[in-house]
Amino acid sequence: MSILKTLKLIADPARLRVLLLLEREELSVAELQEILAMGQSRISTQLAQLKQAGLVEDRRQGKNSLYRLKDGRVVELIREAAAEVPEAADDARALSLVLEKRRDKIRGYFDQLAGKFGRQYVPGRSWKGLAEMLLQLMQPLVVADLGAGEGTFSQLLAQRAEKVIAVDSCPNMVEFGARMAAENGLTNLEYRLGDLESPPVEDASIDLAFFSQSLHHALHPQTAVAAAHRMLKPGGRIVILDLKKHSFEQAREMYADTWLGFSEVEVRSFLTNAGFAGVQSWTVDRETQSPGFETLLALGTRAND
Repeated sequence: MSILKTLKLIADPARLRVLLLLEREELSVAELQEILAMGQSRISTQLAQLKQAGLVEDRRQGKNSLYRLKDGRVVELIREAAAEVPEAADDARALSLVLEKRRDKIRGYFDQLAGKFGRQYVPGRSWKGLAEMLLQLMQPLVVADLGAGEGTFSQLLAQRAEKVIAVDSCPNMVEFGARMAAENGLTNLEYRLGDLESPPVEDASIDLAFFSQSLHHALHPQTAVAAAHRMLKPGGRIVILDLKKHSFEQAREMYADTWLGFSEVEVRSFLTNAGFAGVQSWTVDRETQSPGFETLLALGTRAND
C-alpha cells in the first residue's frame, strides 16, 4: 500500500487509537470494545480497513480472533502521534485492566460458583449468615456509609464498627434510619442529612468510606469520590459497590438513577484522580434475568501524608 494511503488511514483518531493498543498487545474485538467504549460494528470496520492495508493481522484463538500490529514500520509514527490523541492515556489504563482480567482466570470460576449459591436449599447457609461472619472479622473502625438510604447496611456495620456515620440527602430516610437505630440500641450509629458531594463529615476523621449502590445517584460522582478522600484518615480505605454501565434507560424513572452505572475504567479514574492509591476493581455479580444488571466492586487507599 502506498505511503500516502497509509498515512491517511493512520490520521483517523479512532484507527490510531486501535493501532496504539495493538502495538502493545494482541486484542479481540470484544476487548477493544471494552477499552474504547465503541460499538462492535465500528471497531470491526476499523480493523477490516487496517487489515486490508496490511497494518494489522489476526489469528484464531478458540472462538475468538486476536488482532495485532503487523507493519512495524509505523510503530514510531503512531507513538509520536499518540501525543495528539487525548484519549490515549485513558486507553492505556483501560488496556491494563483488560489484561488484568485476562490473567485472573479464577474470577471466572467464582462467577460460576456464585451463580449456584442459593439455587438449592442448604440448611444454615445464607447470605446474611456470611455477612454476619465477615463483619465479625472487621476491625472496630470509624465508618462513613455515604448515600445510606434507610440504613440497613449501616445498621449491620454498627454491630462491629467503633462508629458509623450514615449520610443521606433525603430527610425521610435519615429520620427513619435514626428511629430504627434508636429502637435497636445502636448508640454508635449516627445519621446525618447531607449531600454525597459535600457530606457533613470532618476532614481526616474516618477509617472507611462506603458507597453502596449510591454513587450512580450523584450529580458529579468524581466530586463525591474526592469528598470521600478528604474525610478519610491517611491509610483509610474507600469501597465502591455500584452498577456496571448498562443501557436500561427505564432505571432513570424507576429508581431515580442519575447515571446508568459506570465502567470499571471510569470508577478507577474517579479513584485515581481523587488521589487514591492501590486501586483495584472486579465485576462481582451478574444477574441472569433481564435487563442483566452487573455489579462492580472497587477499592482504594488514601496514601499516608
